[in-house]
Amino acid sequence: MTSPGVGIMGGTFDPIHYGHLLAAEAVRRRLGLDEVQFIPTGQPWQKPVGVGAVEDRYRMTVLATASNAAFSVSRIELDQPGPTYTADTLQRLRAGIPRETRLYLILGADTALHLPSWKDPGRVLALADLVVVSRPGHDLGGLQAALGEIGPARPHVVPIPDLAISSTDLRARVAAGEPIRYLTPDPVVDYIAERGLYRDAKPAGA
Repeated sequence: MTSPGVGIMGGTFDPIHYGHLLAAEAVRRRLGLDEVQFIPTGQPWQKPVGVGAVEDRYRMTVLATASNAAFSVSRIELDQPGPTYTADTLQRLRAGIPRETRLYLILGADTALHLPSWKDPGRVLALADLVVVSRPGHDLGGLQAALGEIGPARPHVVPIPDLAISSTDLRARVAAGEPIRYLTPDPVVDYIAERGLYRDAKPAGA
């Protein structure tokens, strides 16, 4: 009998889009996870300015994930004052779940390459199994070398189709008056329109 597993999908989600959802579901199915928790960042230390309002990003993430019973959204970083760090978040998550439950941190291939620059990367790998989502045409040759700077690591690699969608592009499209339907779930499209998000400002983060 396999141990229960929970996927952890963090990000600014500014806004969330189908690329995030596809990656989460692909990992859940490939690894047989019980659920995937989406964790919108509060005050990300690597993107200290220019990130959209906390509540807007949270509500969009809830709207986008509502149709999948295996997806949930956590406020663990949103309600944390000051800069947020993945190692600290994983530590808090670990303390609140049964010992036999394994955590799986889901990262895109590009993000995983920068893991050595994070705060306490060794603690990150000690608290969660690393899952790297790869896309066609992305070279993972440097991944093991990058992770080797931290310590022994054997990441799970889960390939997904390349949708070529980014939050940066969605924000730019909204600012230019271009449609974003079919790039993110309809409830998110409607929320952005109703709230007038991204019409002028172009926050950082993808």
